[in-house]
Amino acid sequence: MGIEVKYLTKMYGPQAAVDHVSFTVNSGEIVGFLGPNGAGKSTTMKIATCYLPPSSGTVLVNGHNVLEEPKEVRRQVGYLPEHNPLYLDMYVREYLHFVGKLHGMGSSQVKARTEEMIQLCGLTREKHKKIGALSKGYRQRVGLAQALIHDPQVLILDEPTTGLDPNQIVEIRQLIKEVGQAKTVLFSTHIMQEVNALCDRVLIINQGKLVADSPVAELQNLGRKEIRILAEFEAEVNPSPLQSLPGVQRIEPAGLYKYRVVAVPGTDLRSAIFRLASEHGWPLIGLQQEENSLEKLFQDLTKAAK
Repeated sequence: MGIEVKYLTKMYGPQAAVDHVSFTVNSGEIVGFLGPNGAGKSTTMKIATCYLPPSSGTVLVNGHNVLEEPKEVRRQVGYLPEHNPLYLDMYVREYLHFVGKLHGMGSSQVKARTEEMIQLCGLTREKHKKIGALSKGYRQRVGLAQALIHDPQVLILDEPTTGLDPNQIVEIRQLIKEVGQAKTVLFSTHIMQEVNALCDRVLIINQGKLVADSPVAELQNLGRKEIRILAEFEAEVNPSPLQSLPGVQRIEPAGLYKYRVVAVPGTDLRSAIFRLASEHGWPLIGLQQEENSLEKLFQDLTKAAK
């Protein structure tokens, strides 16, 4: 089941915030939803959680249409919005109990789930405090706890690690990974390490259009259209001989006494560059093949779609 988005469009006047987007997130899959600010991520998530109506297209959550069966969709979904609205005058335990009752849980069930979520989300020491007295990181944990309290089959999390310190980020990532084994998880982030740590697949949206939908490993392979080798010398050299090496496409200045040798895929020129430097008496002090990072691929894909 999971989430199925077909030709989704959301218009604000003449502007398309989401423009004919289609994708599927399967049960048990953790999918990262990436894109620049204003790309359409939050709008798509708000439509999938029944907070916004689509202009056209279809969104199904576990087979339920967000327009035709919004109550059933809300039963199936746990949602952590980007700005995490909370009742600041309520106590942590009180708030989670309140959210559980809103989901129709019985008294004994909501009490048990409240205590379970407090422990699961690392809120034990804060459970007797008012939410307004919590740090931003702990408020984010409360938001995640409310998204999970009714044991939803689908989790939609809009930048869930915002405001957390490095230790908390690791803990929340692990929590998402654990609960994601039995749930459908779609989450947005700007942190590429989270994509590598958590995701089975990545969706990238730019200016309302989906520009990539791929497993993480395959997405990285998409960017391997060229090999980049960074060569650093102790003093200035004439880079012309580097250009003559087999497979070299171009030479780029990369800093003081540094050159980036760009070659066709499947070419490893490090040994050839080393021999060339030895023949010319160039003092070579560094030779490194640059990896294709998700950050670079993200930049390439979003720039290409503009």
